Amino acid sequence: MGAVQHESAGQKRIVDAARHLYATKGFHRTSMAELAAAADVSVGLIYRLFTDKNALIKALVLEDSEAKEAELRALTDDVTSGRVTIEAGFEHLARHALAKGDEALSFDIMAEAHRNSDVADTIATLCLGFRSVVRELACVANPLLTSEALDGAEELVLAFMFGLGHRTLSRPRLSEVETARITSQMIIAALKAL
Repeated sequence: MGAVQHESAGQKRIVDAARHLYATKGFHRTSMAELAAAADVSVGLIYRLFTDKNALIKALVLEDSEAKEAELRALTDDVTSGRVTIEAGFEHLARHALAKGDEALSFDIMAEAHRNSDVADTIATLCLGFRSVVRELACVANPLLTSEALDGAEELVLAFMFGLGHRTLSRPRLSEVETARITSQMIIAALKAL
């Protein structure tokens, strides 16, 4: 295996190990030595590939967001072409937000973003892509929305996506399927009322 392939494989192992350790132990309670042992790499390789823990968090966020944004772009294409109804589109967004993931890791990353402007900037930049998708979907739901209403739609839908992704702490009474269906109906009703 060449040096580039070795580093690429090491980078993948490091990111996977970081995802697991940060989700189970927390970002600040995981040492670089523990991370190196879990990834079966040297601490030196970690620092060669990632300047610090913030770079690892950014790698986790980017890995997750690239897949999500591609999925959302495909959904937007399906909705704007008429292959999928707007109701099904927003329901898909809700199901996506509800999908079981690393809630603890997500909370840790969000908390770090509040403390660390570099991590916050990474998340904000990634949300720009999500905002454009939301804007396109909102225009399908109500083509008469003003620019200000579209800005509000972005905020509403992003807030529901963040919130639904962390709803297990509130001990929800509705199933994920019911929540996705009702959320979709409520968002569309709100967009059409403007």
